[in-house]
Amino acid sequence: MKKVLAAVVAAFAAFIGYKFLKLNEMILASREMPVKHLNCQYLKNIEYGAEDITILKDGLAFLSTGLKYPGLPSFSDEPGKIYILDLLHPKPTPVELQIKGELDLNSFNPHGISVYTDEADDSVYLFVVNHPEHKSQVEIFHLVQEDTLVHLKTIAHPLLHSVNDILAVGKESFYATNDHYFASDVLHFLTLILDYPMCEVVYYSPEEVRVAANGFLSANGINISPDKRYIYVSDIVGHDIKVYERQQGEQLRFLKSVAVGSLCDNIEVDHRTGDIWLGCHPNGQKLMKYDPEDLAGSEVIRIKNILSEKPVMSLEYGDDGHVLVASTVAAPFEGKLLIGSIFHKALYCDLK
Repeated sequence: MKKVLAAVVAAFAAFIGYKFLKLNEMILASREMPVKHLNCQYLKNIEYGAEDITILKDGLAFLSTGLKYPGLPSFSDEPGKIYILDLLHPKPTPVELQIKGELDLNSFNPHGISVYTDEADDSVYLFVVNHPEHKSQVEIFHLVQEDTLVHLKTIAHPLLHSVNDILAVGKESFYATNDHYFASDVLHFLTLILDYPMCEVVYYSPEEVRVAANGFLSANGINISPDKRYIYVSDIVGHDIKVYERQQGEQLRFLKSVAVGSLCDNIEVDHRTGDIWLGCHPNGQKLMKYDPEDLAGSEVIRIKNILSEKPVMSLEYGDDGHVLVASTVAAPFEGKLLIGSIFHKALYCDLK
């Protein structure tokens, strides 16, 4: 019995050791920071991150700031905010949007964002993932003036239990990614250790709410192709982008996965070319432990022709944390690039 017990203990120890090594590989703990700088400047007024950024075809950009995410540092005690930026202006400067309506702004904690434009009258609706008091819900706003949002509706549902990002496809309908399957951090950690992909993409409309896609270790950024036919989802821990074909009845058909080799957060799509732009974390260990002497870096990856047999991937920006800490999103517009972060600053870069 002693020999059997010793063998069991040894096997268990070997299993734990193997899984620990796999976890280090998963979070890219030993990866060196890539370095490639652009001609960039910090955006004014953005001091506590710009976790997500989305840009309309006319150059209006929306930025969510001040995210407080469990397990990551936060340097502001103030509620989160939404900013707007006109990229057609010679010197674009973010302006805080005023929010009207019944939303509790004292607990506003914005995360992923998406914009839906009603083609009938060009009305703009902003969808925002909100985590007041660690809850998970979606807020819908109507842009009524250049600097004013009117809160229309709060959406909460059991399937929307840990929403990270959102893709608006109608005035009240959207796809949303869940970055956890279990509410418990311990159980979520176990799914990562055991390499068991349980996270989902959920489709929501007033008529139905259902799981649209599953099989993610941690579903994160989501976006859509310019022709609205394909949807892209980042599995941040799986180090890949999953591509789906959008079908009748808002069904999703899986097409392919594209490995990216980094912890890629949000996804933006160039309106003109269809290129995929990813804000990524090159080393997850540095992000999670937060050492001011050894900061988490930033990485921006572009993917051309993602639907082809051989997509072309390139590093567009890389920094070891001296300029930008913990990049989450990279949004292009006509030779310019906005790069946001979780809790640091945001960059306005020239790609030409």
